[in-house]
Amino acid sequence: LEESANKLLQEGERYQLELLLSGPYDEQPCRILLTAGAGGTEANDWVADLKRMYERHAQKMGYSLQIEDEQPGEVVGYKSVEMVISASTDADGGAHPYGWFKGEKGSHRLVRLSPFNANNKRQTTFAGVDVAPILDDNDLNDIDIPEKDLEITTMRSGGAGGQNVNKVNSAVRIKHLPSGLNVKCTQERSQAMNKDLAMKRLKAQLLAIAKEQRVAEIQEIRGDQVEASWGTQIRNYVLHPYKMIKDQRTGWETSNVQSFLDGDLEDCIAELLKASAMEEQEASLQENSTI
Repeated sequence: LEESANKLLQEGERYQLELLLSGPYDEQPCRILLTAGAGGTEANDWVADLKRMYERHAQKMGYSLQIEDEQPGEVVGYKSVEMVISASTDADGGAHPYGWFKGEKGSHRLVRLSPFNANNKRQTTFAGVDVAPILDDNDLNDIDIPEKDLEITTMRSGGAGGQNVNKVNSAVRIKHLPSGLNVKCTQERSQAMNKDLAMKRLKAQLLAIAKEQRVAEIQEIRGDQVEASWGTQIRNYVLHPYKMIKDQRTGWETSNVQSFLDGDLEDCIAELLKASAMEEQEASLQENSTI
């Protein structure tokens, strides 16, 4: 009976959380890009830890996760990892992938005794996490970005992908000059296909950012705010001299760092969803009061 009651409480809390996931793109699949920051080998290893953490969390919550691209580090870990998270087809599977993971966007700071330091000194390193919705073509067709706002460069694709992908300049990077947003696509052998995919990703990210900044048009997006959002340190992972993971936005913290790194993120994410809902409500009230 007690087990049944606990299960009902958990299901009730999950239902309440899903009510908070009512943003225009929250139901969409999402693309997560992990990028090593300052710290060299230590940073590459930190990206590998974050990859494992998100893989385990997605599995625990019933999401489908697929690795799209990996750029290995020179010694260990990864320079970058790109993954796609989708809703499960199971009735009990995870829903609202973008809504659930969008709060992971930002800089993740790790403090620990580095196994790659000869003197085993404490070291601080960073990894960037970017999260963007994957939108249908119908949502993107009406978006027109002027050519003058884009800087398009091509390069050789690195990593796995066969001989051809390494010989041809098939990878494409598109920079949206007004916002400073960069999107890179390497997964296709064809440059034209990579350019098309990169444009779709750029449009999806710009739509999501416009919603974050509460502006009506993409042209109103402020580049300084995009840069600040990307560089914002959202969470500290301290493994030495004490053990503590703390979210900088809500103040949520835990000393059970191993459990968190093993994928138990739901309490932290739930706290952020509740705080974000409160902020959204306050912002709406302020907007209505000025009308």
